[in-house]
Formats: sequence, C-alpha cells, structure tokens
Amino acid sequence: MPLLGFGTWQASGDAGYQAVRVALDAGYRHVDTATMYGNEAEVGRAIKDSGIARDEIFVTTKLPPERVGREAETLAASLAALGTEYVDLWLIHWPPGGGAGVPTWREFVAHRDAGAVRTIGVSNYGLDQIDELTERTGVVPAVNQVPWAPAMHDPRTVAEHRDRGVVLEGYSPFKNTDLDDPVLARVAAAHQVSPAQVVLRWHVQHGIVVIPKSVTPERIRSNADVFGFTLSADEMAAIDALRG
Repeated sequence: MPLLGFGTWQASGDAGYQAVRVALDAGYRHVDTATMYGNEAEVGRAIKDSGIARDEIFVTTKLPPERVGREAETLAASLAALGTEYVDLWLIHWPPGGGAGVPTWREFVAHRDAGAVRTIGVSNYGLDQIDELTERTGVVPAVNQVPWAPAMHDPRTVAEHRDRGVVLEGYSPFKNTDLDDPVLARVAAAHQVSPAQVVLRWHVQHGIVVIPKSVTPERIRSNADVFGFTLSADEMAAIDALRG
C-alpha cells in the first residue's frame, strides 16, 4: 500500500475524472474512493484511460453504514462501476450504528477469502472497536483510516495501531492544519517546498499513509512531489509539537 495516495472525496463528474487522470500522470499509484462519494465510475474510467496496468494501482473503496446487510450487492456494484475484478482494499466507512459491526466484518472476511477484495479494513474506528472485531472474528483489520494531521498527532495512538498490526491511514491532512503556521513556513522555506508538502512529508516519515485530495492540477502535482527532500529529526519534532 503506497504511503501517499490520492483522495477523491467531493471529486465527481468530469472534474473527478480529470483529477484522477492528472494524479496518475503525476505518479500516484494509490487512489481512494467510496460508494458514498458517487464517483467510482469516474475513478474506474480514469484508471482505464491512463493506460497504467491495473495491478500497478492500489484502489480503495468503502461500504457506507446504510448498506450494512447488503455487502455483497454493494461490492458487486463498486466493482462494476470501477471496471475491475477486485479492489485492493475495502473499508467499512463508519462503524455501523455506533457499534463495531461484527456481522459486517464477517461478510468482509468472506469476500476477502473469495478473492474479490485483496485486503479489508475500517475507517473512523476507535481501538476498542477494532479490538472487538479482532476478538470476535480472529481477523485484524489491516487498515484504519481516520482524520490525521500534525495538530492531531498522538504517538500513543500510532503505537497502539502498530502493536495491533493495523496500518494507520490519515485523511483530511490540510483541513485539520493551519498551513500558515510559522513552524511549517520555516521548514518549508528551508527545503524550498510548500507547507502542504511539508505536512505530507511529515506523514510519510512517520509511516502514516496519507491521502490528500484536490481537483487543481498544480496542487495535485505538488502534493505528489514529496520524495525529493527529507525532514530532519529536529524538524519532525517541531511539527510533532504542533499537536493540540
């Protein structure tokens, strides 16, 4: 699973299609969508039109809570819209009814075992809910996708996910960040990059998967360009200290 992915929330219609095309051209090989985004068809068409082999792109989609009990038909619809025989990662988008969703998780395990899904995980889950799924089924979610940013950084949460063998994946890295913060500005200037690039690089160096979203070509390309510089230990610590 690539540490840097392309988020597609609110990227629908032709703008969504074009955004994914630009992202793939810019080097992204991880695309995140969801049933509730209403853009799986555009994402799938963009992947097909890119000419990049399907097995070179990591595709994630998600089951919305209102589709609980209809897992099979929802997955079939997602695969049809995406134009693929499998997805690399299928997530429970939100805990169903506030609970862990053990019956849904069992359905996820069955679909993984059947081969239509390579990996299964959850989104917006607490560690207690992850533990319940694991204890009740014996299967640990591979991923937990949650909001994440320097201001939300919690080393204990990171460590507890790793102790369980769960990959922490962060969404909305910019929505939850003051990109005008002087710390980010100083670090960005030192590397001649943008504060947004610094935030993404900070995720990558922490080993936290991050999925920025944009429909602006220049920003999509800039967000992909975070592997040509490295933050020092002091810079990482200064950004860590931005947590509330």
